[in-house]
This record gives sequence, structure tokens and C-alpha cells, in this order.
Amino acid sequence: MMEQIGMFMEELAKRTPRQLLSPEQQLDKMLRSSPYLKQFQQKHPDLTRDDYLRSLSMVYTAVKEQYWCQNCPGLDKCPNIVKGHASVLDADNRTVISAIAPCDKQLAFEEQQRTRKLMRSYYISEETLAASFEKMEIDQANRLAVMAAMQFCEEFAVGKKLKGLYIHGPFGVGKSYLMGAVARELSQRNIASLMVFVPDFVREIKDSIADQSYIGKIELLKEVPVLILDDIGAENLTPWIRDEVLGVILHQRANNHLPTLYTSNYSLEELEEHLSISNGNRIEVTKARRIMERIRHFVGDYLIDGDNRRIIG
Repeated sequence: MMEQIGMFMEELAKRTPRQLLSPEQQLDKMLRSSPYLKQFQQKHPDLTRDDYLRSLSMVYTAVKEQYWCQNCPGLDKCPNIVKGHASVLDADNRTVISAIAPCDKQLAFEEQQRTRKLMRSYYISEETLAASFEKMEIDQANRLAVMAAMQFCEEFAVGKKLKGLYIHGPFGVGKSYLMGAVARELSQRNIASLMVFVPDFVREIKDSIADQSYIGKIELLKEVPVLILDDIGAENLTPWIRDEVLGVILHQRANNHLPTLYTSNYSLEELEEHLSISNGNRIEVTKARRIMERIRHFVGDYLIDGDNRRIIG
């Protein structure tokens, strides 16, 4: 009956230098107890005992690390020499060699990090950032908007110059979730995006006026390949935010043919009214229209109507 490799590891750990097994004994125990080494041996029947003994330290490391991979304690607690990696054996000209290879958990972690790097965000919920077209419920209320979003991702990925999207509708119908799915799809196509929850971003910009740190933040919004402004119209607007922040960002993006996507509870007409209100309740129609010229003519306009999907019955 095959010995348990775990028992062999424990046995080695408990032995003092005087009690250590001979190289021959170690090899025999590993060949009996390690499924990984038995599979390797079957794959390379030309290797002799002497070939294994010449690379015994390498063999032992691979056996031990493959054991831990089969009994993985999690990426954070990985006991292998290189975290998230394991030694794998190979043979070259009747010599046992090894290399370091990432495990599935490490590869998944790296993919998650790559995705997050491409899916930058300000104040966006984890639920929204985890959105995907595959998990989305499509119905008559959102079908046109979803199809437009999917087409946007597909065509932008092949280098077409596109208009952005303006997705509007009542609270809770899935507008932000749809934009999260867009950001994820773009990341899978190696396209960087930035999704910004506008009310909190505006609050941060106001707080950073004193130290001028808002300048770098605005530059990022100007230059990112795809900008998603989530919940525009819900912010606490000031003339400075409208003209020197939003206006400057949208002007630069329009000039550089960089698409901007929006979600809002407001239609385009209602957003114009929102943007026209200035300090002291003064109405600044001309300035609002100037901003709207940088929105209206650079987006496809889609309504998502229907029931609040966040209400649990």
C-alpha cells in the first residue's frame, strides 16, 4: 500500500541529523509515497536510480512543494519557497532538472490584479466592479442598452473611433452594473478604463483644492482610454466644478476622440437643467449648454426603465 507523503514529510522533520535517512532510503520513500514522483517516473522510464540520486535535493523540493499544492492552505499561507509557485520536475539528456511554475491560485490572483489595474475606479462598489455581461439579466427594459454596451466594447477593441453611451433611468434598474460589465469586458480586451462615482469624486476634488492635488486627478480623467462617469447629476454642483473640472475634462476628451460613458437618473434634457443652476440659484443656461454640447453630440442615448432591481421581495 502506498505510503502517505504527508507522513514521510513529518518523519523527515522529526529526525535529528544522526537519524536522517540515507539518500537511497529517501528516494525509496518518495517513490513509494509521492503520486507526483510516481507519475514523473512513469513519464520518464529511461531515468535510472542514479539519475534521481544525482538530483535528490531537487527531487525532494519538488515532491514537498507538489504535496503542499495538493493540500493547499491558501495563497496567503503558501509554504513553498516562492509563494504561489511550485517546483516541477523535467528531464534533459537523462538529467533530472526542475523549474518554478505558478499555481492556479497564483495565476488567478495575477489575472485579478491585471484586471483591477485596467479597471481603475473611484468610489465604485465591489458589486459593480464584479459585474459581467455573462451574469447580467437581460429583459425588454435594458435590452437595447446592453446590446449597445456590448457593441461598444467589441468595436472599441478593434480600434474604431466611437461615441460614448449615456445610460439613464430611475434608481436601481442596473445602470451602474451595466457600466461595471463594460469596464470588465474592456479589461479582458486589454483596454484600460476608469469608472468614477461622480458625487464622491466631486467631494474629493473640492477637498483637494487647497493643496492643488486635484490637478493630477483631473489629468487622469482626461487621458484614460475609456472614462465612465457614474451617477452624473447627483453631485453637489458648483460653477467651478461644472466649468473648470467637468468642462475641462470633457473638452479634452472630445478633442482627443476619447469616449466617455455616463449613467444618470436624469435624461439629457434634465441634466442640462441641473447643470444650469449656479450659486445663489442663478440660472446659467449658456454655460450649461456649453457642457451639454460636449455630452449630447458624443453619446448614444439609452433609457433603462422598469422595476428597482435592488428591492428584495
